Amino acid sequence: MSYMSDAQTFATPAPSAQNDPQSMGMVFQIAGSSSKVLIDAQRLAILGQDADPCVAMAGQVGSQVKMRVGGSWLIASVRAMALDQASHGIVADIDFLGEGDEEPATGRIHRFRRGVTRYPTPGTDILPVSSADMQQIYAAEDRAHVQIGTVYPTSDTRAALYVDPMLGKHFALLGSTGTGKSTSAALILHRICDLSPQGHIVMIDPHGEYGAAFAQNGAVYDVSNLALPYWLMNFEEHCEVFVTSQGADRTIDSDILAKCLLAARSKNRLADSIGRLTVDSPVPYLLSDLTTILQNEMGKLDKGTNSLPYMRLKTKIDEIKADPRYSFMFSGMLVADTMQQFIAKIFRLPSDGKPISIIDVSAMPSDITSVVVSVLSRLVFDYAIWARDEPQRPILLVCEEAHRYIPNTTSGSGQAVRKILERIAKEGRKYGVSLGLITQRPSDLAEGVLSQCGTIIAMRLNNDRDQAFVKAAMPEGARGFLDTIPALRNREAIICGEGVAVPIRVALDNLEESRRPASGDPSFTDLWRQSGGENDILDRTITRWRNQGR
Repeated sequence: MSYMSDAQTFATPAPSAQNDPQSMGMVFQIAGSSSKVLIDAQRLAILGQDADPCVAMAGQVGSQVKMRVGGSWLIASVRAMALDQASHGIVADIDFLGEGDEEPATGRIHRFRRGVTRYPTPGTDILPVSSADMQQIYAAEDRAHVQIGTVYPTSDTRAALYVDPMLGKHFALLGSTGTGKSTSAALILHRICDLSPQGHIVMIDPHGEYGAAFAQNGAVYDVSNLALPYWLMNFEEHCEVFVTSQGADRTIDSDILAKCLLAARSKNRLADSIGRLTVDSPVPYLLSDLTTILQNEMGKLDKGTNSLPYMRLKTKIDEIKADPRYSFMFSGMLVADTMQQFIAKIFRLPSDGKPISIIDVSAMPSDITSVVVSVLSRLVFDYAIWARDEPQRPILLVCEEAHRYIPNTTSGSGQAVRKILERIAKEGRKYGVSLGLITQRPSDLAEGVLSQCGTIIAMRLNNDRDQAFVKAAMPEGARGFLDTIPALRNREAIICGEGVAVPIRVALDNLEESRRPASGDPSFTDLWRQSGGENDILDRTITRWRNQGR
């Protein structure tokens, strides 16, 4: 074992309280981020009987230890342990988390901060961290924060998330299916809404599960009341909806669509007041105008191609106009200039005590969902850019099932939404746009997006590849915690990054029944004992199925 040669330099067994009655060992090798300590196994067994759960946990993997350096206390996390044959002690790898000042009268830690200015020397005693120490380390002080649970292994030290750094530098909530991810997302968002009832949060909900959770303090929009005007789409989004061809034909079709779309937009009287009208300008136009212009262009003799591209575009536009499933977006009723009302409604400007808008995309046709998410995300970003000279209204965009919209593939459909969400991840904080990503497959996310998230909340991840991705995105001091990700219980999380003082393992609070998302797992054994009323169930279900509505 690699540790043995290091530890064999000690002629005596591991120290047992030579300098300090509480000492459980000493430092014997120092390096920048990770160092090694020698722990007395007998002392560890005695500490394990302590009534204080933090002291009883001291020395175990994932626990914290402290050491005195001058007038400061250094806090470190235990990452790995091994038995040393020569000294009969335990050799442990530790990662330094931060330091706090020592109160002269009591010796307690106060004013704890991340980072280390002065390292201990070999031979420095290491001591267990008590519950009182934990409360000082994780004290939120006077910074704006929300409390979301208790710090492991204590039962009363509250875990605080610093809201401004967490939202200012984006956050990601990761966890395998069934670990309590949706409830945890609802818990964090509820706490933020309670703290900031005049906030502006937009949440993309692909399964229709969050509407129930935010019925009291949020506005829920789905196909029945979203009324998203089609003319808010930019040219790239128009191409994703109307252009069906691939390869060289796609380029031809896109060029024709660009020319006709600009002509259709310029027919609106708003276009006269706009000096530089482009194909991307959010100016209303009639779909019937677009098809008429396509028809007229197709009839011209000097067009550079045959009539097939025009026919393809016209057929697709007519098909979408006639399909009732698309009426929430492509309806003749949506041609009026409702941009201001729509943005005020979706961004909660003003919020009227309901700071979160839930966009339920579950009943939308799957081929249009990514375009809807793209339009909403781009509106958030464009609004922030063009409102820079106004009083700032920062917006948080939360994206559930983020791997759907920011895939790691750069081919195929859905590239418009990928581009805008990647841009928000990279540039959003400069403009007051925050991104919250929720996913169970971090390895399927576009490369680099996870590393743009300043705060990572990792629940249990069962897949090795996902674990490796999260480890790569997390800061070095959190290594010891990362190794416990596969062993986390439901509703437990490792949190590290800007939103917390130091990396922590948290047992999350229980959320009241009325505030939980509708995402509970069905009990097969209970439900398979029930019968009766099947004809009515089928009748109602088939009616909704045929009507394509709820």
